[in-house]
Amino acid sequence: MTAEVQGEVVVFLIGMRINSFRAVRSWWPVFRAMPRMLRELSQDEDSGLLGYQLLLGAPRVLYTVQYWDSKEKLLAYATAQDKEHRPAWTAFNRRMREGRDKVGFWHETYIVPAGSYENVYVNMPAFGLGAATDVVPVARRGERAADRLKAV
Repeated sequence: MTAEVQGEVVVFLIGMRINSFRAVRSWWPVFRAMPRMLRELSQDEDSGLLGYQLLLGAPRVLYTVQYWDSKEKLLAYATAQDKEHRPAWTAFNRRMREGRDKVGFWHETYIVPAGSYENVYVNMPAFGLGAATDVVPVARRGERAADRLKAV
């Protein structure tokens, strides 16, 4: 199977690194904030969030891969005064200043033009972009990776 997306997709990676396990007051609120935001976004069909995966990375790194239908909706959520993100970001910044490097934070945003993605899922449940959108038999998008990577 392979994912099928109409139009561009925005891939947003966001995560934290626990630099000091003993500094629970520094990293626990950061850890708890993301599920609230994801719940809020998932309950709003117009939010632009297509789907997400929560993952463990390198030692002490937790992150989320998010798929959005547009950069405009991602940026609108980030700046909305009446949503979960703004107060979480404000509190996080305050704790970062007080925490003296006890928790790290990072994010990356990628805008993928229509048709400029390639994936294959073999013996897998819905995952990644396929879980966030739809999956179709590989042959519908091309038998080879090069075929699937041709921009629409």
